[in-house]
Amino acid sequence: VSYCVGKAVVSTQSTGDDDPVPLPNVSAMILKKVITWCKHHKDDPPKPEDEENMEKRTDDIDSWDQDFLKVDQGTLFELILAANYLDIKGLLDVTCKTVANMIKGKKAEEIRKTFNIKNDFTPEEEEQIRKENEWCEDP
Repeated sequence: VSYCVGKAVVSTQSTGDDDPVPLPNVSAMILKKVITWCKHHKDDPPKPEDEENMEKRTDDIDSWDQDFLKVDQGTLFELILAANYLDIKGLLDVTCKTVANMIKGKKAEEIRKTFNIKNDFTPEEEEQIRKENEWCEDP
């Protein structure tokens, strides 16, 4: 369970208060989706803590999560923000992997189009950036 939510619940339990737990950075719709995700994954074994040696992959999203995350970009980004705010590492990982997969293999212009990002570089600046980053382009 999220550290943030757990702390808030313990705080209200210790005072005997029945007031709602405030989550100012998470809308009701997104919270419902977060709870759905958490319920589905409640029995998952914990992931290894050793992130230094863990391979960074984006092709290991299970089919349930893939279907769950077939949402509009706004919802996906709100889920990322909620997972980060609520400290739900598994959800944060899978949502960020989903965005990484949306970017993978695309040229800058395709990424701008996908995420509706305005290009604020001059043609000269863009050419300079291309030259500086030739090493990471596909041959």
